[in-house]
Amino acid sequence: MSAPDEEAFEMTGSEFDPEAVVWVRGVDYLGGWREAQDAAAELSEALAAVGVNTSGLVATAQTRVDGSGVVRLVWPVETVRAVVALVRNAGDLRRAS
Repeated sequence: MSAPDEEAFEMTGSEFDPEAVVWVRGVDYLGGWREAQDAAAELSEALAAVGVNTSGLVATAQTRVDGSGVVRLVWPVETVRAVVALVRNAGDLRRAS
């Protein structure tokens, strides 16, 4: 979850401060987090399946203030470049057909 002026809530270690976030009654934060967790796992699996080294990939599930899921990615430069190459190749294939 996040405060209204933040994109996503970030928790590092045991530094959670419940006063630093806004909790809205009735919002399903857990559902959004689960969806983000599943999406992060799917991304990692898909990248590994096409040969991208995912050993340094960090994908953290979070939620926004409205309860929607967010995946925060921290990737090594090599992983980013490998994904860029995949996207460009996919675009080339799409244009060619």
